[in-house]
Amino acid sequence: MSMRKAFVPIFIIYAIVSLACVYIVLPEGYATSGDTGKGSTGWNGVATNIEKSESGDLHIDITISNETGDWSAMDAVDGKPALLITNGKSINCDTIFVSTGGHRLAPGFRMRGYTAGTKTEPVTQLIYVECAGAEAASGSTLTIPYSYVTGQYNYYEQDKNKVEANLEINLDDVVPNLDYPVAEQIEGLIQQPDIEIVAINKVTLTLTGVQRADSALQFAWKTSNPGEYPTYVHIGNPPVIGADGILYGFYQTPDIISVPITPAGGTAEWTTEVTVPPDVKGFYILLSVETGKARLFANYAIDITDQ
Repeated sequence: MSMRKAFVPIFIIYAIVSLACVYIVLPEGYATSGDTGKGSTGWNGVATNIEKSESGDLHIDITISNETGDWSAMDAVDGKPALLITNGKSINCDTIFVSTGGHRLAPGFRMRGYTAGTKTEPVTQLIYVECAGAEAASGSTLTIPYSYVTGQYNYYEQDKNKVEANLEINLDDVVPNLDYPVAEQIEGLIQQPDIEIVAINKVTLTLTGVQRADSALQFAWKTSNPGEYPTYVHIGNPPVIGADGILYGFYQTPDIISVPITPAGGTAEWTTEVTVPPDVKGFYILLSVETGKARLFANYAIDITDQ
């Protein structure tokens, strides 16, 4: 696995006033999207376990790592099999669950599962590939066609910066014990819970509280609007990733989830919640904040590892 440090420059805050909408970028000290000072190597993958499934197929558990140098979402290409090369033979593998579940993962983070299913009936989906009737001899490799996007989520340009690539996994190199979710420390990336985030129209967003129940984390949010016009600040329902490497939270585009309006010169408060197992610790919030203009979202990794 590549484990190189990234240099993260500091943004300069600026504003361009246009009618009632103020266009801004990220607050000083925040790790920028798309400019981390190193070339992208895409996503990396490693096998963490190889065994026979209950039906006798070759089952390969996989951990994926974001080495793009930016926030990124990835997914195996629909309709394309993975390719197992073993004993000089090529075998198509049609059972593929390799994805971030729609979410953007922070650069330098790794994961081994995500929330799938439906909003009303979510399930935890581990990342793996199965190859029917196959065995992995010494020297075997697995190739998974995938695509990924990087940078801020923009509703109007959802496939901007989309790249197609192949995830190459050496099946002789099985690494069962990995630390999650941080694979590579990137300077300036991880923020403390008390960070004040400058969102759209100079509205300030803060995380004012974190409460943990047996099976959920609840977050309290507050926005303060210094402007002369009421403003919405969408953040969706932020997911979390913990020390087990699972990204919890069913994915929905952040702009479709309702938030209260922040009145001119006033504040608004609301809560979000994500279901997590009671025994998992070491969480980070993967926060998307409407920033710059409507339906454009900047990303923040918020440290709540003490919860």
